[in-house]
Formats: sequence, structure tokens, C-alpha cells
Amino acid sequence: MKFSAIALSLAAMSAGVHGFAVNNRAASFAVRNVALQASAVDVDTKAALAQAANEARGIAMDSIAAAHSGHMGLPLGAAEIGATLYGGQMQYNAKDPLWMNRDRFILSAGHGSMFIYSWLNLAGYDLPMDEVAKFRQHHSMTPGHPEAPNSEHNTPGIECTTGPLGQGVANAVGFAASEKMAAARYNTDDHTIFNHHIFALAGDGCFQEGVSAEAAAFAAHEKLDNLVILYDANEVTLDKMAEYTQSEDIVKRYEAYGWEVFDIDGHDLDAVDEAISAAKASNNGKPKFIKCNTIIGKGMEETEGTNAAHGEAGVPYVDNAKKNIGLPADEKWYVSEGTRDFFAGVQKKNTETYDEWQKTYASWAEANPDKATELTNAIEDNVPSAEDMFAAIPAMGDEAEATRVSGNKVIQDIGKLVPHYLSGSADLHGSCRNYINDGGNFGSGFDKTYAGRNFYFGIREHAMGSILNGIAYHGIFKASGSTFAVFVDYFRPTIRVAALAELNRVSYVLTHDSIGVGEDGPTHQPVETVSGLRVFPNLDVWRPGDAEETVAAYVSSVTRKEGPTALIFSRQNMDQNGAVDFMERRNGSLKGAYVAKKETEDLEIIIIATGSEVQHALKAGADMPGARVVSMPCMEAYERQSDDYKESVLPSSCTKRIAMEAGVSGLWYKYASKVVGVDRFGFSAPGDIVMAELGMTAENLVEEIKSMN
Repeated sequence: MKFSAIALSLAAMSAGVHGFAVNNRAASFAVRNVALQASAVDVDTKAALAQAANEARGIAMDSIAAAHSGHMGLPLGAAEIGATLYGGQMQYNAKDPLWMNRDRFILSAGHGSMFIYSWLNLAGYDLPMDEVAKFRQHHSMTPGHPEAPNSEHNTPGIECTTGPLGQGVANAVGFAASEKMAAARYNTDDHTIFNHHIFALAGDGCFQEGVSAEAAAFAAHEKLDNLVILYDANEVTLDKMAEYTQSEDIVKRYEAYGWEVFDIDGHDLDAVDEAISAAKASNNGKPKFIKCNTIIGKGMEETEGTNAAHGEAGVPYVDNAKKNIGLPADEKWYVSEGTRDFFAGVQKKNTETYDEWQKTYASWAEANPDKATELTNAIEDNVPSAEDMFAAIPAMGDEAEATRVSGNKVIQDIGKLVPHYLSGSADLHGSCRNYINDGGNFGSGFDKTYAGRNFYFGIREHAMGSILNGIAYHGIFKASGSTFAVFVDYFRPTIRVAALAELNRVSYVLTHDSIGVGEDGPTHQPVETVSGLRVFPNLDVWRPGDAEETVAAYVSSVTRKEGPTALIFSRQNMDQNGAVDFMERRNGSLKGAYVAKKETEDLEIIIIATGSEVQHALKAGADMPGARVVSMPCMEAYERQSDDYKESVLPSSCTKRIAMEAGVSGLWYKYASKVVGVDRFGFSAPGDIVMAELGMTAENLVEEIKSMN
């Protein structure tokens, strides 16, 4: 869509220095290591993009001023980046925001959320201006930080939940890995149905956070050249100018990782367009890093270029700023007819691309019906029912074994039953036992391919968690990752986001679950860890007590629709509860808790246990006719059951209850009046000695029960 000559002149005049001039600081930067396309943006399109950039600035200013809350710096400073992406460089269809081959845009610097809300409205997504105007208000579609569609918000065009800095960069790596895998598994010689790019916009804070560094190293090593990171380099952080806390050459840092790098003026529409075009065209095995040198809060003279521009300090100057960039100060949320016409043209072009892809997809599906069915099931996350999975997984047997070993057996069945299920580990496949046999390894080089189902993340737990989330957000595969339970704190922030974003496609395999780890000592013996996970809303935490409960835990993790799951497995062997039928144990576990040993006389006491302590509870209760033993592998699943079921397991008439777990005791007092737990750190010794010394035996449990009389 082109503007008339008159419209162009008016746009240029009204934009003034803020619309078209190149600032002296940014002008000195050159593009490194790449030959950019010679052609610039045509003059009429450039005028339209400049006008749209200023109108996006105005929308952001009005919404933040109305809310008296928000972050103005990025939406104003990165407006030309948004105009370039949504005005021509990104492949998307605003009318079908879940189109599987769309380019993805992630705002890693989630505090600048008015950036993406402004552009989604201008680009034609179903985000009405009255919702944009309700920025940060209750039940609006424009929360303070972007939130992926969930039960609280459904904002089309938001690809993932961001806000904790750096995680969006790592999420983008997960998106890129997922796209590479989708292309490897589903593209054919005759049909290409996956060929999109992943874009992320990030700021100084994102690159100061270590998670982005971990993820950047992984992305370069696995040659994820479909990934484009745009660095909003405005030289500002919240407290101070960025030079106060950073002095490294970030472009050289990313070169060292193995990225292809660009260094441009982020306000020069030609430079931004050319850099993105070059990045998209370069299939050289290197992810792309574009340093866009910008002025934070551009357009608001009173604060631009300073750390005061970061937040809402500019609110008193909004009307004057709008006037200075050629917008009507007295008209809130102003969008010109020319800008609406321009984006109607963009949508027309995008729809043509979309329609051609639909023809390709239909032809591909007809030629590859099995692949088409598998892909549909993956996108819709169709998995067999728990009942069908239980029927397909054979009985596990009666020999004592660690639940991590049981898990290794179960994951093989899960891998066959759910083809879009992936596994990965932070350098601990051999210890955590979550490797999918015959699944192949993901990545580039050695024995790896992009179709491989096993990810080797290296010793990068935080990046692993964020990459898993990115794979889940991408919307095709279910991703799991493993490490020792005690190291979950390295990626705890990513679990929190997965839980609030309701990412049911993510699960965590966390082994070596207690002081039973033994000789490695207290640095590797989790005591607070499992309870620390249980306090997350919307995270299911499973600590199974034998192999059949492990089956239920895995099945629950892939059938659950509401959120993520943590699977907590033991290092040491545990007895099997052969007195209860294997299918009864599976079905009982699926409800979170069940009667593992029923009383043979009047009910006098209930012994509750989980994980490796179930065997001790069963031994302690064996000679107590009035004792009921309840196994509770998942508190969260139990709490979702009906009141009648919960009463059948833990009748309120029996108040004499004791619980046992080799971890901190606090949460168990919800269910018991006495708890045998471990409210201290462990020590280095063989695991059975540590367990005995800290009271995790049947004999000690019996003594504790006697003390209740």
C-alpha cells in the first residue's frame, strides 16, 4: 500500500526529527560480517512505516498515561523495529493467529508490553483499541506483562508469557528448536510446510541475566539459524545508565558463541529492514543477533535517552510528546486512515502467502496421510486416555528397584504411545534414566539430527527450563527435561512461568530425590526441594512409591491439560507393594492418594506416606490391625478429587494420623497431626545410614506411632 505524494509530504513534515533523522550516536554503527541487501525500503512504504511507528508510540503513551503505570521506554525506542517486523518482514495472518507456519515474535523485554499490544492492534489482530486502552486493568486483554493465552487472558498474537528478563531469549531458542524439529519430521522433498523464523526483542537486562547466555551457547552449538534476536541497545537500565553495570562488547560476545552479528541504527528503517532481510536469507547454520542502537523513550524530549524514560516518568509529558511527533495531542489512541490502509495492504499480501501455504499443506496431507494424522494429533495434543495407556503398559514386576529405573522403562512406552513426546537432560541422561531409546538425538553434528527426540542441553539447567517452555509454547511437541532434584533451583523461575502459563506440554524428571542420595552429601541431598515445588500453584508434583505408581505419574504428566508436572524419582531401590494389584495401584495413584493397605479391624490410625517412605509405612502398619496406610504420590491430584473420594481415603472420623517423608515436614500437617520428616540438612554417608540416622525407617515410624498413644 502506498501513500499519495501529499500524504507522504505531510508524514515527513509531521514526523520531524523523530520520524526520519538518524541520530549521531547510532549513525556511527556499521553492520558487521554480512553484506546487506542493496535495495532500501521504497520511499512511500518508508513514509507509511515511519508514520505507523509514531502512531504506535502515541498508542503506548496514551495507554500508559491512562493506567498511570507501565514502561514507556521500549515502546517508544523500538517503534521502527515493530514497524519493520509487522509492516512487512514477518510472515503472519492476523485472522488466523495460530497458523502453524507463522513467524513467531517474542517480547523478551516483557515490561515493554505496550510495544506488542500497539503493533497487534495496528496489524489487524483481534485486539480492539478499547482493550488496548484498558492496559493493566482487571480482566483486560492487555495485562502488565505479555501472557500467553490461558484461563485468565486470551490475547491473540502473544506467543509466550514474558517478564522475568532473559527468559524470552531462551524461550525463543526453544521455539527455534521446535521449528527445526517440525521441519525435519514433516517436510518432504515435494512439500515444505514448515519454514518460518523466530524473532525476539530483548534489552540490556535480558543479556545481563545468565539464562540468555546459556541459551545463546546452546543455539549456536546446535546451529539454529532460524532464530533472530533483536537487541534494543538503548544504553539504559532501570537504576542507572547501562555503562554503570556493564562494559563488555556484546556483539563480540555473540560472535564468540558462534552467532552471525549485525550492528545497526535501530531508528533507520532501511538499516532495520536490510538487516532482518539478510538474517532471514542467511541459512549458514548461525543464529542471528542484530544489535539495534536506539534511544530509549524516543519522541519524548524530557526523558528520552535517560533511565527516567524506562518507566512511567514521562506521563506528564505525553501531550507535548505527541504534538512533537505530529500526532493530535487531544485525540487519544490516534490511528490515521493511512496507517489502517497500509496495514490492510500488508494483510492482503500476508493472506496471499497464507492461501498458497494452505494449498501446499492440502497437497502434502493428501500425499502423506500418516504424517498428517501425526501432526494433527501433535498440534491438538491428542494422546491416548490414561485407561488406554495403562492397558498398553505391561505390569512392572515385583523386584525392588529405584523409581528412576522404573521411569526408564515407562518412558519407552510413553515414547511409543505419544510420538510428539520429547526428552532432554542437563548432562544427566545416564543418571536420571530418561533417555528415549531409538529416539535419536536432537541437534547438529556428531550423531544428531533435528528429528531426534533426545536433547542434550549441557550443564545449563536454567536454559533447559526456558527452552522446554519455548518448545511447549510453539505448540507442536511435549517436552520433558531432567536433572537431579537438588538442582531444580537453577531453573525454578522457568517452572513458575510454566505453571502460571498453564503449559501442560512441559514436564520435569527430577531424580536423586532425598537424603537417600547418600555419599554425595548434603549439597546433593534435597530436603526442602520437593515441598518447595509443591507450593507452586498449578504444578503437579509426583513422588511415586513404587514402579506402578511411576507408571501413573508418567501417564498423568502426558494426559494432564491444565499445567506442567514434576516427576520426582529415587536413586535408591524401593520395595514394590505387591499386596495390591498393579492396576489398582495405577488407578489409585492417578487420584493422588489411595489406600495402600486397609485396616482389618476398626480404624484406629492412618499412616500417610509418599515416595520411598511408603515401604516403611507398609512395614510399620503390617502388624497393626487397626492401621490404614495411605500412599499419597501427588497432593495436587488428590486435592482435585471429589469430597466423597477424599473422605473415603482419609475419613474425617479418624483424627489420629501420622505422615512420613524424607523431607521437610511442614506441608504434611494439612493431613496429619504428627509428621516424621527431615527438617535439617543431611550428611555424607551411605544412603541407608543417612536414612536410618535421620529416622527414615519402619522401626522409627513404629516408635513414633507408639508415642502418640
